[in-house]
Amino acid sequence: MANIPHHPLQTTKDLDLLMQEIGDSRIVLLGEASHGTSEYYTWRTAISKRLIEEKGFNFIAVEGDWPDCFEVNNYIKGHAQAKPSALEVLSTYNRWPTWMWGNWEIAALADWLKQYNTGRPEGAKAGFYGLDVYSLWDSLQEILHYLEKKDGSAVAEARKAFRCFEPYSEDPQEYARAVAFVSQDCEDEVVEMLHALRTKALGTGASREAEFDAEQNALVAVNAERYYRAMIRGGGSSWNVRDRHMMETLTRLLDLHGPDSKAIIWEHNTHVGDARYTDMARSGMVNVGQLVREQYGEENTFILGFGSYRGTVIAADEWGEAMEKMEVPPAPAGTWEYMLHEISPNNKLIFSKDLRDIKGLEKPIGHRAIGVVYHPKMERFGNWVPSIVPKRYDAFAFIDTTKALHPLAIYQDHTQPPELYPWAE
Repeated sequence: MANIPHHPLQTTKDLDLLMQEIGDSRIVLLGEASHGTSEYYTWRTAISKRLIEEKGFNFIAVEGDWPDCFEVNNYIKGHAQAKPSALEVLSTYNRWPTWMWGNWEIAALADWLKQYNTGRPEGAKAGFYGLDVYSLWDSLQEILHYLEKKDGSAVAEARKAFRCFEPYSEDPQEYARAVAFVSQDCEDEVVEMLHALRTKALGTGASREAEFDAEQNALVAVNAERYYRAMIRGGGSSWNVRDRHMMETLTRLLDLHGPDSKAIIWEHNTHVGDARYTDMARSGMVNVGQLVREQYGEENTFILGFGSYRGTVIAADEWGEAMEKMEVPPAPAGTWEYMLHEISPNNKLIFSKDLRDIKGLEKPIGHRAIGVVYHPKMERFGNWVPSIVPKRYDAFAFIDTTKALHPLAIYQDHTQPPELYPWAE
């Protein structure tokens, strides 16, 4: 595979060609092969800075919960209710895996975004939002607080929904098990709450973004309830509920920011790399990358995957256990990462347009994916996603040897459910 065309990736100047290839794309999706690798965060930051400064991108949307990420959004925009420092804001990410967004790499990004936004009018400030669906209880509480301040008639529906979930002690897994085989659940309550919010409590004088926040929390509650019911049945249905929610949130954010708005997405490769060109498709699973291409057109979408040959990573041995720094072993022969290492041990950018006529890349090959639970000695049994790489991505950033990211010392709230249950990416 020595004939794979590639370009150096050493300094931010080396991103010039990537910026040219992105062109006028409206949505740029930036992946990662793990949630615990420093270079994936720092290179995505470098790319995002240039997209915001040079191409006018409006916001970054990440694989994180809406309420926590909205705290970051308030901070970087200098809103009155914001916490005073990035470290205090990121302490909000106190559910396992805390390291995923509670890390020094994100603290640096948040401070840069705050500095960038300083002095800009509200509509010109870059935003930071969460796309995920896990924050059922947090979102319910946010809705109650919003409606109680408004003193609107919709608050009764919100309290009714909140009471419906109270018997399950803020544990969505307990809720899912309880309603799996009975007809009684809280679906009607959260749907009615969303309807009441939209018809009675919006357009009453709050800022446009504050109203969007309230409506989004209600939408999270609706889709989270659906997600946890699907989760207990197994299969790919809960994955699809989750990624379709993320896509719906992205569409709402683009609409919020106007017809010329542009979005940067930070998620795992398994969410941004088009599912149609992996083994996910055989299981009937979709993902954000596929949905964005289908809805907005491939000409308006640019997907950049990330990967490495070896290094270290932050992960855990078991679900909910303490994080640790682990060794990532060298990629085995025949995998995508091994091929790129064999070209040279240098960091490099690869563009899919240069790969499509190369023999051997038109069929699925193994491509590493590390989740928040990781067993390096066992990775050959579950950490390699068969992928047609030139179709899954538009480009690929290869960092030969990576290092673990740098977590903040955040107190973990053990009463809260893990954020990524039951998927590892």
